[in-house]
Amino acid sequence: MDKWIGLVKANMKDRKVTQGELAERLGMSQGGVGHWLNKRRVPSLADMNRVLEALGLGDLEVVQEVRERQAETASPTPRPAYYRYPVNDWNSLCEVREERPAYGGARYEAADYHARGDAFWLPVMGDAMTAPSGLSIGAGMMILVDPAISAQPGKLVVAQWPDSPHATFRQLLEESGQLYLVPLNPTYPKQLFTEGWRILGVVVLAMARF
Repeated sequence: MDKWIGLVKANMKDRKVTQGELAERLGMSQGGVGHWLNKRRVPSLADMNRVLEALGLGDLEVVQEVRERQAETASPTPRPAYYRYPVNDWNSLCEVREERPAYGGARYEAADYHARGDAFWLPVMGDAMTAPSGLSIGAGMMILVDPAISAQPGKLVVAQWPDSPHATFRQLLEESGQLYLVPLNPTYPKQLFTEGWRILGVVVLAMARF
């Protein structure tokens, strides 16, 4: 609930939408919207998603977590909010990042990460990011990419090759004042990050399905 309220308030501020304007879009009173945003009343999942849609966040969806019933003596555990993000593919990645795509009919995966931008999932291909020890992200795993995160040295990034429609998944590292795109697999070469490269987003989450 708190994450949803934070997301709604942040987007209302960014888009300069007042409570009255939001209420008008929802066909309800301003007081009703205020009750939700001030936690005096708890909206249903359907209403929470209606608010996201009214703010132009239709690509996101709040879903309910299903978990085992806890013993009566156990303290209740807060249920996290989950958000759905579209699963992209590497072939169309570079061209669709030029403008906000229409994700109608696309595949989605959920995460409890609250994205700052138009985040999307990508399937990991190959073994360039499979390391013999430490951090390792192998083929078949899914990575969540947030285009609004600043690509600082040390971050895992998805970058577009210079003058090419192809992209790659690497770690951005700085050595002697120069940036490089470095694979986690030491058998692959690192690549000099020049002005021709374009960062498409920072990887904020990786998951494996069994």
